[in-house]
Amino acid sequence: MSTTRTARPAGVSPQDLLAEIAVDPMGQVTASVYETARLVASAPWLSGHRRRIEFLIRGQNPDGTWGGPGPYVLVPTLSAVEALLTVVSAARHGERAVSGHSDVAGAVHRGLHALFARLDPQSRAVLPDTIGAEFLIPWLVGEINRHLDALEKHPVPGLDAWHGSGRLHTPDGWDSAPLDRLRHAAGQGHTLPPKVWHSLEALGGIAVQAPQVRPVGGAVGCSPAATAAWLGAGDGDGAGTERRRAIEYLHTVQARHDGPVPGVTPIGVFERAWVLSALAEAFPGTTPPRELGHSLHAAFGDLGVPAGAGLPPDSDDTAGALHALALIGRPRSPECLWAYESDTHFRCFTAERTPSTSTNAHILMAFGDHEAGAADGARYRRAIGKISQWLHGQQRPDGSWIDKWHASPYYATVCSVSALARHGDASSAVALRAAAEWVLGTQRHDGSWGLWSGTSEETAYAMQTLLRAPGRDDGAVRHAVLRGDAFLAAQDDVAHRDHDGPDDHGGPDTPGGHHGDGRPGEHDGHDHRGDARRYPPLWHDKDLYAPVAVIRAETLAARTLARTRILERQ
Repeated sequence: MSTTRTARPAGVSPQDLLAEIAVDPMGQVTASVYETARLVASAPWLSGHRRRIEFLIRGQNPDGTWGGPGPYVLVPTLSAVEALLTVVSAARHGERAVSGHSDVAGAVHRGLHALFARLDPQSRAVLPDTIGAEFLIPWLVGEINRHLDALEKHPVPGLDAWHGSGRLHTPDGWDSAPLDRLRHAAGQGHTLPPKVWHSLEALGGIAVQAPQVRPVGGAVGCSPAATAAWLGAGDGDGAGTERRRAIEYLHTVQARHDGPVPGVTPIGVFERAWVLSALAEAFPGTTPPRELGHSLHAAFGDLGVPAGAGLPPDSDDTAGALHALALIGRPRSPECLWAYESDTHFRCFTAERTPSTSTNAHILMAFGDHEAGAADGARYRRAIGKISQWLHGQQRPDGSWIDKWHASPYYATVCSVSALARHGDASSAVALRAAAEWVLGTQRHDGSWGLWSGTSEETAYAMQTLLRAPGRDDGAVRHAVLRGDAFLAAQDDVAHRDHDGPDDHGGPDTPGGHHGDGRPGEHDGHDHRGDARRYPPLWHDKDLYAPVAVIRAETLAARTLARTRILERQ
């Protein structure tokens, strides 16, 4: 069917969303507490410094933490506390004290209380597998302890309670040994794996102009924090081309949220692949802008594609791009994925600590797209069987799946169900039924689904799971999907009413809160006001983030599939 014949919910059209991402290679990503705090600490010269401090102060949770929920608060809280300690301590180094000192000191005081409670050496916290945590946690704990040491000789007003206090402990199992080894290797001039560049700031002074690192498009590892660490202090007047481009990158990313910065950026390859896949499946016959398919093909190298320029290639983004290209009629061979094969499953990176269920589901989809016409179809069929069996083994007793790239089981579950329903064998039926039963049993009273609270993103995944899992075309599924659709409709109504409200960061009531001191091309065309409220961060980076365009595509797809498969049959 074409989009002109398919009923779809009111609001953004698939063509509008595709047009947005076609002109924005950076990608729509929510502001990050972790990354914003790193720029507060290391790049006070960058435009928007005061607004970044205000963002941190306003974003503190009532219990003194930042970010979250649950164990996800640790890394952003460490980052925010260290950054604000740097701010209130600036006067010791002859710098001008920041206005609103008492507010900053108060936030530090509450944050330190929260950290000492969470990092009690008697507790054994289980921490999530966020990116670079094995480096960032010991590094930031050490930096905060150095600030506390300095308070002994140089007291700071508002932090008197911390004179003579103890020191933070790293969580059990998170000591500095991996970071020490990485720093030693970097200091000896050894090659740094590109995967590590994304967390380059953890190297401290060694990161500044590190010769093993090369920015791509001005960005180091698709990270504002890593880029600022590579630049070092100062605005760099008269610097070389790479340094000027890095400074321009930082100016550009801070303008997107009027001071605060997103985490992993640019992330255009990932965004384009996921948005294309979601919309192409819900709106068959839609013709996307040619630039989208062209850019995905152009991103391929010997090992596939990265999530964004400057990151290493990985099999997850590669499989996602392959599936998107197949759906829009511009397929290419998945041959590069064989480099990631292991005995039992496929790795996301050629070397990794933790396997990914969603990655294997995406590879199953990509191989299934290709297998029928492949000369070596038997090889692909064997891999399809291997991945299917591995996914069956990863399913939890309640019928759900979990994944290292996302906090919510609804994401891993929809990925696994979509792939197994399309390309799994008869043995997948039991797993698919269990997944559908889990989704039906976890719907909230308001029709939503969600790990911590009901969200549009997770509701969209749950609806798609029910619509794609075979064998449950019954009243319970229809009722659950209709309730989910009603929840999404209500969320859309709230978003439309809030559209003219103030932005998330206290800026003026203009798109992106832009103050007019930016540079050409800094705004992405998407109004970021309300992003953090409408799209709670659930995706794993150094802290949690939300890929806004992807979520918008998934919710539009879920509501459209509900209409074509259920509502229009009534």
